[in-house]
Amino acid sequence: MTSGFQALTEKEKQTLRLLVDGHDAKSMARHLGLSVHTINERLRDARRKLSASSSREAARQLREIEARHPEISGDKALGEATAPSGMEQLALPADARRMVRPSGWVAGAIIMSFSLALLAFAAMSGDADTPPKPPATAQAESAAVAAARDWLALVEKGDWNGSWAATGASFKALNTVETWTRVAQQVQLPLGAVKSRVLVTEESVPAPPYGYQMVKFRTDYANKVGAIETLSLVREGGAWRVVGVTIE
Repeated sequence: MTSGFQALTEKEKQTLRLLVDGHDAKSMARHLGLSVHTINERLRDARRKLSASSSREAARQLREIEARHPEISGDKALGEATAPSGMEQLALPADARRMVRPSGWVAGAIIMSFSLALLAFAAMSGDADTPPKPPATAQAESAAVAAARDWLALVEKGDWNGSWAATGASFKALNTVETWTRVAQQVQLPLGAVKSRVLVTEESVPAPPYGYQMVKFRTDYANKVGAIETLSLVREGGAWRVVGVTIE
């Protein structure tokens, strides 16, 4: 993906998608309840960010990027803090209109009612010779669950560099440490301190290339009780790495 694509706002992407669908500036303005001037401003900014010679060229570029990376296409852009009604999200990339329109956190990607497109399953990598661990039992939690807890602890401490470093390659491919820091602060800080966190489930999901572990916690924050945190982890370099996280 290009830096120009990452610079696009979701409103600019929305306008380019409508252009691909055959709308002109007037019909887009009617469809979105905006002025033609606002539509033209969005198209102009999108052309500049994508270095496109025309709005249709910019729309074509967006369509090709989202076709190559279906996990990132969605209604909420990475880094936009405005939350959809009734949900909250931090990572991520994060949004599963495709796979990334999560209801939870970003990076690629975030729903805690914020949207972060952080899920990067289509690009996940892992160790083929290290199968995912079975679901955790009440007696002992698995290595994947322990890794998920450790990662969340980094986020709670505000260790944005450390939490980004502990993510998988597919997460890093979609989110720079600066993007992750900005969005994580916007989403995580308002939740307040963690009061309790209890493992709900751990599930092995058979997805290409090597599958991933989905770990869910029920967490009480100072400002949000009963949040469901869902983390997706893959095995890389002999360790479990977070590639997606949502909070509902």
